[in-house]
Amino acid sequence: MSESEHRVVVEGSRILTPRLILRPWEREDAEPALSVYGSDDVARWLAPAVERVADAQTMRAMIDHWIADSETREQPQGRWAVVLRETGELVGGAALLPLPPYDVDLEIAWQLAPDAWGKGLAAEAGHGVAHHAFASGIDELFAVVRPNNARGAATARRVGMAWVGETEKYYDLRLQVYRLRKADLDAPTQPYGI
Repeated sequence: MSESEHRVVVEGSRILTPRLILRPWEREDAEPALSVYGSDDVARWLAPAVERVADAQTMRAMIDHWIADSETREQPQGRWAVVLRETGELVGGAALLPLPPYDVDLEIAWQLAPDAWGKGLAAEAGHGVAHHAFASGIDELFAVVRPNNARGAATARRVGMAWVGETEKYYDLRLQVYRLRKADLDAPTQPYGI
């Protein structure tokens, strides 16, 4: 992967990647966020932690909660709206949050609207969040993926994460666990778009 594909810039609470802006959520994001969190194809991998969002009012309440929650978290933790740099279109969300039940391991997560799939945007968002976390002093990150979520597993690998096994430790579900250590960030991987 070329150096430009790895370019990540953090400007305050925003993370900039070659094609994306990860920025704090805003109440006005409710309608476009519904294309992500209201999609059955996305929600099936998030439930029961996050159920499918039925309408804009519920999405707005969820975003209000995310905004308030992010304000109480220590950096680099938080949640971001994922926006295309070229058009300003909101295409998803990303997060860096402690994994339950012990809140020790940090989880990197990404969700995209189905029409944004297959373009490498989730891996680019995950990569941007990883850069932000490691620049803030974090040594390792985890992603958890349902065993049948081949797309989520492939994205974790494209971010540079290594599969470390399966567990029922998190969310009371059987999950595949991927880990990324600071020293492994930007090791040669597949390009975002593959």
